[in-house]
Amino acid sequence: MLTVKDFPKMKADGKIITSLTAYDYSSAQLTELAGVDFILVGDSLGMVVLGYESTIQVTMEDMLHHIKAVKRGTKDTFIVADMPYKSFHISTERTKENAFRLIIEGGANAVKLEGGTSSRLDAIRAIVDCEIPVVAHLGLTPQSVNKFGGYKVQGKAELEYQKLIQQSKDVEEAGAFMLVLEGIPEQLGKEISETLTIPTIGIGAGRYTDGQILVYHDLLGLTALEPKFLKKYTMLNDEIVKAVAQYVSEVREKKFPQEKHVYFPIK
Repeated sequence: MLTVKDFPKMKADGKIITSLTAYDYSSAQLTELAGVDFILVGDSLGMVVLGYESTIQVTMEDMLHHIKAVKRGTKDTFIVADMPYKSFHISTERTKENAFRLIIEGGANAVKLEGGTSSRLDAIRAIVDCEIPVVAHLGLTPQSVNKFGGYKVQGKAELEYQKLIQQSKDVEEAGAFMLVLEGIPEQLGKEISETLTIPTIGIGAGRYTDGQILVYHDLLGLTALEPKFLKKYTMLNDEIVKAVAQYVSEVREKKFPQEKHVYFPIK
């Protein structure tokens, strides 16, 4: 399994880092078999698994439930767990306690938190001081959707652009070992990646970050979301609906089960 020491070395060696989200035992198994470098148990599970309107509704208990399932589905893949909304906003003590829970109860190898303000930097320092590795997250941070007024690209204006560059330096200095950049202009992703010694992982941040991440359900065509940066590698939604519809039809027409499908025939 890769460790926190391996990711900066991969950047230094020019090796691209691959990542994907996973939210349960089976998706974790398949993602590990595919060979990704690390798995993110993202609070995006709120929208793609639990049906919430945003990530804001995701709780610590939600996260722990899914992190445990992902942990059971992997053998040697590095797992990063999102710190959900409110878990690192109230106090340093509560921030550390919640980070401990994700590592000890959930089994994650590192935690990720959003933002680069002074309070977020304090949170990163406090968690790192507890010997827990931290991944930072800047740009379009979904937990700030109400502040942003929607899921909008960040860093297009010059002031925002420079602010994100400074925040990226700040999170590195605070002790983050990796940085997720989401929903920013490609040139900004390139400049930040070239400035930092820690690796950057892009999602809608262009071609020049040190690695890429996508949401499992988006990549497989299991959602209707169509962000500009997304490439759907297959359309499982269509295949699943087709298969289930065929099953429904065959049951109604008494074509299933047939004799060959009966596992325990009466003698």
